[in-house]
Amino acid sequence: MSKPPRLIFLLNSAQRRLQQFIAAEQERAARAGEGAPSPAQSGVLFVLAREDGATMGRLAQALDLAPSAMSGLVQRMEAQHWVARRASELDARTQHVWLQPAGRALLPALHKALGRINEALLGSFSPTELQTVARWLQHVQTLGDSDE
Repeated sequence: MSKPPRLIFLLNSAQRRLQQFIAAEQERAARAGEGAPSPAQSGVLFVLAREDGATMGRLAQALDLAPSAMSGLVQRMEAQHWVARRASELDARTQHVWLQPAGRALLPALHKALGRINEALLGSFSPTELQTVARWLQHVQTLGDSDE
């Protein structure tokens, strides 16, 4: 009987390599004079492009981040004039985040970079193989969600 794959090691190693690859893409964009938001900042911009005015809680949920992490992330993005944050008219405790022109201007380059990254990730895998990988990763995301 063959040994099962070392999934934890492979997943951790793949995550580190992916972060390195993304960092190299960011550096390439910075050298080309394009804006180079972090992966988390890029995620905020992508969510706001679809749901402008999303609440901080919605952004945290969409990016799978702790709500406490969103405040600093959005604050750094406000300093870059990529987003603006305003209190809700219905509940002053709820803050909405709005995409600003400088943030919107970053989206075409971010989409292009995301395309390059996704193309590299797809490699020569078949659609069926990729569906299996996606299904497994979605399974991993749900670990610990229930008390089974």
